[in-house]
Amino acid sequence: MFENLKDEFIKFITSRAVIICTLVICFSCVLIYRLFNLQIVNGESYLDDYKIMITKKKPIPATRGNIYDRNENLLAYNDIANSVTIEDVYKSGKGRNNAINGTLNDVIDIIEKNNDHVDHDFDIILDDSNNYVFTSKDNERFLADIYGHAKTKDLEYEERIKTAEQVVDDLCKTFEIGEYEENGLTSKFIPRKGYSKDRALKLVIVRYKMKANSFQRYIDTTIASDVSDKTVADVMEDAYKLEGVSIEERTIRKYVDSEYFAHLLGYTGKVSDVELPELKKSNPDYDINDTVGKSGIEKSMESVLQGKKGSETVNVDNTGRVIETSNVVKPTAGNNVYLTIDKDLTEACYKIIEQSLAGIIVDKIRNVKEFDNSQVTSSSKIVIPIYDVYFSMFDNDVIDVPHLEKDSAKATEKAVYAKYLPKKESTINAIKEELLTGNTPYKDLPKEYQWYMSHIVSKLKDMGIYDTEKVDSEDATYKAWANDEVISLSEFLKYAIAMNWIDVSKLKLDNQYADSEEIYNQIVNFIADILDKEDYDFGVRLYKYLLLNGDVTGTDVCNILMEQGKVNIDNDEKSLWERGGESPYNFMIKRITNLDITPAQLALDPCSGSMVVTDVNTGDVLALVTYPGYDNNKMANGVDADYYSKLLSDNATPLINYATTQKTAPGSTFKMVSSTAGLMEGAITTESTIKCTGIFDKIGNPMPTCWNKGGHGSLNVVGGIKNSCNVFFYEVGYRLGLVGNSYDSDIGLAKLKKYADLYGLTECSGIEISESDPKVSDKDSVRSAIGQGTHNYTTVGLARYVTAVANSGTCYNLTLLNKTTDPSNNVLEEYDATVRNNIDMPSNYWNAIHLGMRQVVQSKQYYDNFGVNVAGKTGTAEESRKRPAHSLFVCYAPYEAPEIAIATRIAYGYTSTYAAQITKRALEYYFELEDRDELLSGTAQSLQDGGTRED
Repeated sequence: MFENLKDEFIKFITSRAVIICTLVICFSCVLIYRLFNLQIVNGESYLDDYKIMITKKKPIPATRGNIYDRNENLLAYNDIANSVTIEDVYKSGKGRNNAINGTLNDVIDIIEKNNDHVDHDFDIILDDSNNYVFTSKDNERFLADIYGHAKTKDLEYEERIKTAEQVVDDLCKTFEIGEYEENGLTSKFIPRKGYSKDRALKLVIVRYKMKANSFQRYIDTTIASDVSDKTVADVMEDAYKLEGVSIEERTIRKYVDSEYFAHLLGYTGKVSDVELPELKKSNPDYDINDTVGKSGIEKSMESVLQGKKGSETVNVDNTGRVIETSNVVKPTAGNNVYLTIDKDLTEACYKIIEQSLAGIIVDKIRNVKEFDNSQVTSSSKIVIPIYDVYFSMFDNDVIDVPHLEKDSAKATEKAVYAKYLPKKESTINAIKEELLTGNTPYKDLPKEYQWYMSHIVSKLKDMGIYDTEKVDSEDATYKAWANDEVISLSEFLKYAIAMNWIDVSKLKLDNQYADSEEIYNQIVNFIADILDKEDYDFGVRLYKYLLLNGDVTGTDVCNILMEQGKVNIDNDEKSLWERGGESPYNFMIKRITNLDITPAQLALDPCSGSMVVTDVNTGDVLALVTYPGYDNNKMANGVDADYYSKLLSDNATPLINYATTQKTAPGSTFKMVSSTAGLMEGAITTESTIKCTGIFDKIGNPMPTCWNKGGHGSLNVVGGIKNSCNVFFYEVGYRLGLVGNSYDSDIGLAKLKKYADLYGLTECSGIEISESDPKVSDKDSVRSAIGQGTHNYTTVGLARYVTAVANSGTCYNLTLLNKTTDPSNNVLEEYDATVRNNIDMPSNYWNAIHLGMRQVVQSKQYYDNFGVNVAGKTGTAEESRKRPAHSLFVCYAPYEAPEIAIATRIAYGYTSTYAAQITKRALEYYFELEDRDELLSGTAQSLQDGGTRED
C-alpha cells in the first residue's frame, strides 16, 4: 500500500501539470521579488535614473552691445525685465491642446488685466475694422513656414492664395482653438468658436512659437515681455494651476528718446525663418530663438552688437522638464557702437521741424467747411478748412472712435454716437438702393457718394473679390468707369461679374449655380453687411459728412477731445470754454499752436519732413532726422500688436523713414549739377549770358515757362542760380543736347547723368542703413535741367550732393559710424567716410556756383543780419495740383570755410521758402546764434509765407 501511495505521489509530482504549476509559482515569486526590489527597495534610485535620460546643451543669450552718439550719449541699452514664459510640459494625447489653450487663456487674462500685452512676433494683425490682415504684401515666405515648406516654390496654389483669416483658421484647427459642434452622430470643429478674433490670434501666436520650439521642449516660449510687477505677482499667485508657466528675468532692449531715433536705430525682434539662413552663413551659432536687429543700425551692425552666446548642459526627463544644469559657460556681451550722430542736434532738428510744420498748418487753416482746390492756379494757394481739422480727429484716431459706443462713454460721446447710428443706417440703405435700382453715372453722384462707391471697389480689391489681375485696362467699360466716370458702379460690377473679374468663390453664395443677377444681388447684400459690421474706414468716414451736414459740430469735437483726455487745458481756458467765450475754431488753433495736437496727429499737409546734416570735411552724418517718429521700445522685445496696427493705419505713415526712403524730384536744388554740366561741357562759360523772357520757345507744345512770368532778363550762371531762373537752365539743358544745330534730348540727358554721377546722385549715399535707390531723369533734358523730368532723390542723397558742392568736389560715401568698442570700452575699429570720387573742376567754376548759392540766401529777407554766412539753394517739386508742392532747401555754412551742409525736405510743404526758414533755425541751433531754449519752445513757430514763387 505504501508503495502504491509512493508511486502515486511520484507520479503526481512528476506529472506535466504539477511541473508547470510549480514553475509558474516559482517565476511568480521571482517576479514579485523583482518588482518589490525595483519599486520599494530601489524605487527612488531607479526613478531618478529613469528621469535623467536626456542631456542637452542649452544656449545662454548674450547681452547686446550698447549704441552711443558721437559724444558718448547713450541711445540704446539693455535692461533687466520680467517676462511671462511657458514650458511645454504637457503630455501628448487627447486633451493636450485643450490643456495648453486653457492655461494660455488664463495667463493672457492676467496679462491684459494689468495692461501688459502679449508679444506679437507674427505676420498677421487685426486692423481697425477687426479683420485679419498680413503685415506685408510679400508674405510667401511666411506662408511657406506656416504650411511647412522649406522653399516658397513648394507652396501649393491653394496655400499661396490663402487670406490672413484662412491662415488663422487653419492654425486654429491645428491647435484646436475653437469648439466642436455636434450634428447628430457626427461633430465638426469650428475654428475660433468661443473666442474673440483678438484672443484667437494671440493663442495662435503663442502656440505657433511653442510649435517652433517643439524639437527642444526644455526651452521655454515667451508669452509677454517686460511685464509689470502686478502681472508678476498675479502669475506667481496662480502658479499652482498654470502648468508650465513661470516668470523669467530677461534682458530687454531699451531706447532713449525713442521717437527721435527710431528710424535710425531700428529695433530688435525674434529672428525670422527668412533671416536665419543668411545669419547662419556668417555665424552658425544663430538659432530660431535668437533676438536680432530688424532694421536700422540694429540690423546693419548685428554682427558687432550681438555678442557670443554662452551655454549650459541641461539634464531633462522624458517630458522635457529640466532636472539639473551643469557645465555653465557664461556668454560674452556684444560690442558697443558709436555713431557720428549728435544726439542733441538730432533732437533739436526734429523739434524744429515739428514746431515749424505746426506753424505752417496754423497759417493755412481757414474757418470754412470746404475748399475747392480744383480752381486754384497754384498749389501754394491751397488752404486747410477747419472742418478737415475736426474730421482728422476721427480719421487719424486722435479721438477713440470705438469708445463712443461704450457704456463708459461720456455725455458728448453718447450724443454724437446717437447721431451716428441713423446716419449709418440711412447711408447703407441709400447705397443699396443705388446699387440695386439706381444707375447714376459716377461723375453725377454727390461727392459723398462718389467716395462710397470708390471705397466699395477698393474694399472688394483688398478682399480679393475684385481680381485686378484679370482686368483688361484697355476694356471700354473699364475705361468708362475708371477714367471717364460715365457709368454707374452697378453697371460696372455687373459687367465685372460677366467678365469673371469678380471671384465668386470668395463669396458664400446661397446657390453655387446662381445666375449673374443673383450673384449681383448677393454681392450687394455682402457689401452692405461688410459696411455695417466690419468696415472701420467707412464708419469713420460718416463723421466727415455728419460734420459737413451740421449734425456733429466743432464744439462736439472739442468736447470729446476733453472728455477722452486727449487734450488738457488750464482752468482759465476751461472756464472760458464752458461760458461759451471761445469758438471751436480758436480752441483747435490753440491746441495746434501749443502742440497739444501735433502735425503728425492731424496728418494733414504738411505732416512730415526730413533733414540731414553732414560734416562737409569728413563725410560724417551729424543728424539724420525723420518726422514723425515712433516709439521703437514698443516694437522691440515682442511687438505691441495694438500699437503696430495703429502705426500701419496712421495717415501720417510714421513707419516711413522720410530721410532715406522718400524720393521726390529735387526741383531747383538740382541746378548746381546743371551748372557743372554746362560749364564743363562748354555749353556756357562763367561770363556768357542767357536772356530770360519768361518763356522758352525752342521746344514744342506746351512751351516751358519760368516761375517769373515777366522774365529775368540777361543772366550769367551766377545770376541763373541766384534767381533760380528756369529759362536759363532750360537753355543749358537744350545746349547740352545739341549736336551741331540739331537737338537730341538723349544726349543732353546722358551729360546731365554724367555730372549727377560725379555728385553721387546715381547711387545710394553710403550710410549704413536701408536707403532707396536714386533715379536720374531719363526724359526731356530741357526740363530735367531744372530738376524736373523723372529725377527722384532722397534727402540723404541730396545731403551727399550738397556736401560735395560745399567742399568743392569731394564726394563722400557718407557714414553713420564713428567707432566700435568692446564691453570694456577698448577701441576695436574706427570708421571714416570713404571718398567716392573727386570732381576736378576749375576754381572759377566752383566760385561761380558758390557765389550763386550765396546770393540765393542773401536775397532772402529772413536771412538778413544772420550771424553766419550761408550759401544755399531752394527747390520745389509739384506732384499734383490737388496737393501742395514739396519744399526743399540745401545749404552749407559758413560760406567762407564750410563746416556743415544741410538738406531739408518738407513733403507737401507748399513753397521752398518754408524749408529754407526751417533750415535757418537748425543753423541757429548749431552755431548757437539764438537761445536754444527759445528755439525749442514747444509751440508752433510762424514762418514767412513764400507767396506764389515756386523755384
